[in-house]
Amino acid sequence: MSRRSALPPPPPPVEIRTWPDRGALLADRALILGELVKAHLGPARLGMLWLWGGLGALGWSLAGTALITFEESYDIFSAFFGVVFLVLGVCCLVPAVVLVAVGLRRDRRVRRLLTQWGELDRDTVGDRVLRLPGTSLVWLLGSFLLCAFGLYACVAVPAGAVRGDDTYGLVALVMGLGFIGWLIGLIGATKAFLHRRWVLRVLIGTPAPTPLISSGGGVHR
Repeated sequence: MSRRSALPPPPPPVEIRTWPDRGALLADRALILGELVKAHLGPARLGMLWLWGGLGALGWSLAGTALITFEESYDIFSAFFGVVFLVLGVCCLVPAVVLVAVGLRRDRRVRRLLTQWGELDRDTVGDRVLRLPGTSLVWLLGSFLLCAFGLYACVAVPAGAVRGDDTYGLVALVMGLGFIGWLIGLIGATKAFLHRRWVLRVLIGTPAPTPLISSGGGVHR
C-alpha cells in the first residue's frame, strides 16, 4: 500500500498466485485481514464516526439557532446574525454529510475485501483475533444509546411541545439533533452487525477448501 490510509488490493486470481506454501498464504491473509478489520471496526473508526456526527450536530445547532433568530427577530441586526449562524451551520453540516457518505462507501469496499481475503483459506486459531467481540459490543452499545436519544428527541420532544411556549425553530432544532444522533447510531449498529455476520459466515462457517501448492510455486485449489 502506497499510503497508510489506502486499502489493500483484492487477492490475485488463482492462476497467478505465487505463494510458496500455505504458511505464506496464511501469513499474508492474517496481515491484510488484520488491517481491514481495524479499518472497518477499529476504535479510530468509531471516533471518526462520532466526530463527523458531532460536526453535523454543530452545524444543525447553528442552523437551528438561525431559525429561532429569524422567528423571533424584530430588527435588521437580529436578522443579520441569523444569516451568519445559518451560513456557519451550512459550512459545518455539508462537510459532515460528505464525510459520512465517503466513509460509508469506503466501508462497503472494506467489507468486500474482507470477504475476498477471508475466503482464501481458514485459520481456526489465527482468526480468533479478528472476531473482536469486545470492540463490537462497544460499537453496539454506544450506537444503541445514540439511537435511543435520537428517537426520544424526534418523537417525545415534539409531542410535548406547548404552543406559544416552544417555538417551531426550537422544535426543529431538537428534532434535527435527534435525527443526526439516530442516523449515526444506526450506522454504528449496522457496522457491528455486519462484522458479526462476516465472522459467522467467513471465519466460523463452512471451512474453505485447503489450497494446493502447484509445482511452479503457485497456489491453486
